[in-house]
Amino acid sequence: MTLKIGIDVGGTFTDFFVAEEGAEPMIHKVLSTPHDPSIAVVQGLEEIAAMMTPPETLTHFAGRIDTIVHGTTVTTNATLTHTGAKCGLITTKGVKDALEMRRGIREEQYNNRYTNVQPLVERYLRVGVTERVDRDGAELAPLSLKEVEAAIELFKAEKVEAVSICFLNAFANPEHERQAAELVRARLPGAYLTVSTDLLPSIRFYDRISTTALNSYVGPKLSHYLDQLIGRLKDAGFRNLLLIMQSNGGVMTPQVARDNSALTLLSGPAAGPGAGLAYARVHGQNKCITVDMGGTSFEASLAVDTPVMVNEGEIDRHRIALPMLGIHTIGAGGGSIGWIDEGGMLRMGPASAGAAPGPACYGRGGKRPTSTDANLVLGYLNAEYFAGGKMKIDLQAARDAIEEYVAKPLGMSIEDAAAGMYRVICNNMAQGVREVTIKRGFDPREFPMIVAGGAGPIHSCLICEELDMPFQIVPRESSILCAYGMLMSDLKHDFVRTFVSRLDAIDWPRLNGLIDDMVDEGRRLLSEERIGTDRQQVHVKFDCRYLKQYHEVSFEVPAEAVKARDIAAITTLFHAEHNRLYGYSLEAQKAPVEIINVRVQAVGHTDKPAQPKEPWHGTDPRAALKGERPVYIPEAKAFRTIPVYDGHKLRHGNLIEGPAMIEEITTAIFVSEANSCVCDATGSFAIFRKGREDLVVSTLKKG
Repeated sequence: MTLKIGIDVGGTFTDFFVAEEGAEPMIHKVLSTPHDPSIAVVQGLEEIAAMMTPPETLTHFAGRIDTIVHGTTVTTNATLTHTGAKCGLITTKGVKDALEMRRGIREEQYNNRYTNVQPLVERYLRVGVTERVDRDGAELAPLSLKEVEAAIELFKAEKVEAVSICFLNAFANPEHERQAAELVRARLPGAYLTVSTDLLPSIRFYDRISTTALNSYVGPKLSHYLDQLIGRLKDAGFRNLLLIMQSNGGVMTPQVARDNSALTLLSGPAAGPGAGLAYARVHGQNKCITVDMGGTSFEASLAVDTPVMVNEGEIDRHRIALPMLGIHTIGAGGGSIGWIDEGGMLRMGPASAGAAPGPACYGRGGKRPTSTDANLVLGYLNAEYFAGGKMKIDLQAARDAIEEYVAKPLGMSIEDAAAGMYRVICNNMAQGVREVTIKRGFDPREFPMIVAGGAGPIHSCLICEELDMPFQIVPRESSILCAYGMLMSDLKHDFVRTFVSRLDAIDWPRLNGLIDDMVDEGRRLLSEERIGTDRQQVHVKFDCRYLKQYHEVSFEVPAEAVKARDIAAITTLFHAEHNRLYGYSLEAQKAPVEIINVRVQAVGHTDKPAQPKEPWHGTDPRAALKGERPVYIPEAKAFRTIPVYDGHKLRHGNLIEGPAMIEEITTAIFVSEANSCVCDATGSFAIFRKGREDLVVSTLKKG
């Protein structure tokens, strides 16, 4: 029988989703091991093996696994904690300070204390060499191989671990970069090497040099981690397919990940939007906002038919110009620490207690109050049933931490301080949702919210209240949604080529040649990954702008329009997307449009685990009632004794009126007073504002 496992390594927990043909899906969580995340991976597999019926040894269980899809935060954490490799950079003479100068724009223009981000390559290790090509690729000055050799000697002496090569206008002619790369490989064979035109052969020098440097900065650390992971899995008995999640929502082989490490900078959360869309479709929706609140961070993303992509972004203020899902991340998780700023205001995060020492209530040495501590004091968490009772948490420790660091400084009760912490972090997360909706031209009220993460469903009702969103879905696999989403992901490869031309003056043979080259390369890679031609799909996108405009708009172009050379249809698509993003277009003025980049995404469709569905069991939830306990009700700003239900016993059609708590082994769900909840056919919880039964009418009635 086919056995697949999705594994999401987070800052606090490592999540597992096990899908076996003919068996119920299984979810599992273990505490992460930040010093070596692969330890938690193997530990989790060993615990899952022991949970099988009958119990199995790790070796036997691992030998049965067909596919492991793995998401990792190794590169993200290396960037955020400034623990990447010691890097060297070879670039064109005269522009070695581009990493420092960036675009010449200060992010906070009116903040005189705002300092520039520290470049990933120290200045003395950024070496300019003689070479030059023009924007059309014609050689103006040959590459000085002697100067490249001198740079390599410097790197050797300074024990550089990774080298980046990025020359001006190399996107138009990569020959000089190739020559320099040959020398580096020959003279410095142990160094990790990134060549800009292999990674990002497109226009805009700062975007390209920053992305190249970032790839080298995280490359050695990811390579080391993958070596550890593959070695531990091999020792455990795993011999089959290992795939790594990438930032565009697809998966790739470990070797592709090693060569293009920057593709994993959103590796973990990238699986969430696709999984969220699968749950939205159960309720007839083809769009959703997916939020994921874990132990350390909160991610928000948007999907309309497919997850929304962006072609550029930043991580810790470093520019990255690779295709990735439009995920907005803030430091708001169960481990987010509450603190009082110098103005006497209560803040939550971004600092996190993480897995070690963790929240105060974990009893692992943490002394600062966190979101988890506040949730325990407010009654949203059950101290006797945390992680299904396997992990005991200390209510008094939570109260003591909140009293010392929040309640006393603010002159309020422990309960009021905890309620304030709860509201502040919910407000922070609502702002995170605005970043992916309102700022991108979407109204959040028109979307269902898919709520993920072990801590997410405790806060989601207040987030939806803040955003006036009437409908949310908490998947049965909420606490490990990204691990589940990894098994829903396809193999994906992205390509980009710069092609500058007015749309009404396109050199079609040259354009089609570029597209064909990228399509052929994508199909070749998919075939090497054992994806049949019948399961391969190709998408073409253009980056266009109004003539002399600074920013481009990226939009998908149907193959028929390219084949037919239908400039009018392509222009109309551009106007429509520009209007959606910015609220206007210049279609009526017949403003000329120019193309800047051509993009191709090659997709290899994989087998997905089926969503099991159960028959309708009626609306009465009393069979799942566990008891009652006092819980803080935000609408009333007071504690009330409310019913508590066992989420594992709720069945399709069961209806719960808020306020109520629903407990599962890996998460807790708070249904606020303004909402009701019904269990749908997949075992997920559809929470809707009272009076909006129309959103779940098919679930409330049999058939």
